[in-house]
Amino acid sequence: MKCVAVRSCGALSLRDGSVRWRVWAPRAKQVELVLKDGEHSCAIPMQREERGFFHLCRTDVADGQRYAYRLDGGPERPDPCSLWQPDGVHGPSAVVRPERFVWTDHSWRGVPRQELVFYELHVGTFTPQGTFAAVIPRLEGLRELGVTAVEIMPVAQFPGNRNWGYDGVLPYAAQNSYGGPQGLQQLVDACHAAGLAIFLDVVYNHFGPEGNYLAEFGPYFSDRYKTPWGKAVNFDGPGCDAVRSFVLDNVRMWLEEFHVDGLRIDAVHAIFDFGARHILADVQEVAEDVAQRCGRTLHIIAESDLNDPRLLYPRRQGGYGLAAQWSDDFHHAVHAFLTGEQRGYYQDYGRARQIAEVMQRPFLYAGDYSRFRDRRHGAPPEGLSGDRFVVCLQNHDQVGNRARGDRLLTLLGSLAKQRLASSLLLLSPYLPLLFMGEEYGEENPFPFFCSFGDPQLIEAVRQGRKQEFAELVGQGVVPDPQAEETFTSARLSWSWPEGTPRAGLRRLYHDLLAARRCWPALQDFAARSARLLPDAENGPVLELLRGPTVAGQQARIYFNLSGQPHPLPTGPLPGQHMLFSSESSRYCGSRCGTHALDHLLPAECVVFGLTAWHTFT
Repeated sequence: MKCVAVRSCGALSLRDGSVRWRVWAPRAKQVELVLKDGEHSCAIPMQREERGFFHLCRTDVADGQRYAYRLDGGPERPDPCSLWQPDGVHGPSAVVRPERFVWTDHSWRGVPRQELVFYELHVGTFTPQGTFAAVIPRLEGLRELGVTAVEIMPVAQFPGNRNWGYDGVLPYAAQNSYGGPQGLQQLVDACHAAGLAIFLDVVYNHFGPEGNYLAEFGPYFSDRYKTPWGKAVNFDGPGCDAVRSFVLDNVRMWLEEFHVDGLRIDAVHAIFDFGARHILADVQEVAEDVAQRCGRTLHIIAESDLNDPRLLYPRRQGGYGLAAQWSDDFHHAVHAFLTGEQRGYYQDYGRARQIAEVMQRPFLYAGDYSRFRDRRHGAPPEGLSGDRFVVCLQNHDQVGNRARGDRLLTLLGSLAKQRLASSLLLLSPYLPLLFMGEEYGEENPFPFFCSFGDPQLIEAVRQGRKQEFAELVGQGVVPDPQAEETFTSARLSWSWPEGTPRAGLRRLYHDLLAARRCWPALQDFAARSARLLPDAENGPVLELLRGPTVAGQQARIYFNLSGQPHPLPTGPLPGQHMLFSSESSRYCGSRCGTHALDHLLPAECVVFGLTAWHTFT
């Protein structure tokens, strides 16, 4: 009987309505399926297959049927491919049939890569309710803002009810406290109804420390490599075929059964695979297969600190063919310059000329010497257009990995500087990513938080955070990551009253995202040049030209990187006028009718373009 699902393991629906359980446990001599009915249990031996798989079929299985596996008479364990953990990571799994969800997105075809504007959000803190369902009423506001893609931080089942998501241990199961798999399907369907793509952040480099029973089932982990967060996943050692299928089936499930538009793959530099065919190339191939069969545009995007263009190069050139990758150099260059921070990897950044350089090429370090690494780093991203790179001012890591989770506005202490930074992001020749709340200047922090159940692990995490930030000056006391108040402090205020600077900043985001859609020059991700004036090293004026050079079709953009007024290098060209100023009163800025256009105000950005183009005043 052919399975309805595309997965090879888990509780799989058959076309006659029965369920086939299948699990990989090569180290076990016997595996039992334990069916749960309240306090009663029934253990049934499963049939062995080749290469360590076991299966069992049953008819008349209800949705929500609790079950677990028992290996060689040992303790009951949840299904590694469980789709639903209604009782948490230590409890039994439950049967769920995602194919029974009634979708309404039949005409949805996705969002082209060059139109992607990402909005990264954490389900637990995006709303007071902290659920998938509670996100839905806010989608229209994101669409109106100009966002085209919601990016959800990891939702794989984690211990307790509070976690960033990077401690997930069951990658197929959408977090129960968020609403489980049904809640996620409803959110995906609602995103498409609102005209928004939805991306899932997935973690394939490690799994969390609590409730992680994978090693009892088989060689899911490698002894040859280590990650900063735990054992590396076994993608190239003995037994890796089933582990690779475990990940590839997960990719296919999210894209095909849950209709998500793409995946953001966490920290691919910690995915170790020295086989002849890298797992990321296989992930991309799965995405291409689903896209072709389903008639939708799908994207695989990698987070990487390697500055390695091979992630994006096509497979015929020895690359992996992914759609895009994060480029940290933009964030680091802007952040270090505007805040003055020089700790850790920021020691490689902080100079004005680097902001000009990162506008011309996404990798500042493309075979260049890095003081932080004490070696050359990266390679030139030759032949790759700007829409292959995702850049940001803030994200969960850059905010949450600070001692107190301070946001950029808190660090800058200046709305003018925040407007300048936002203009740098939204006018850059790359795909922008917004971190939830930045569009209106959210000041609530986003510190690291968790809700582990193991007392020893809780204390180890507490002490680890304290030690990590022990020598930092000015970042204050580290909040207790286990405390509920640390979690609640991260909830968005979601407020921008009219007439306030918050409303002004949100209007700036709205306008510049609209400009990306309506100014032709900003839709060209290849033609651009940037330089500092009048001093190529120190500026303080950054000139960015976007678009073709013929017939005045360029957008000419000037950023005053200093805190002092500065002469405008050149005024409007024939047929052009000023389209935008970040210091307009429209954004609660300080420019008024008495200010001459021959000077840039402190931390001001202005844009000149054709008079036929839309003006934001």
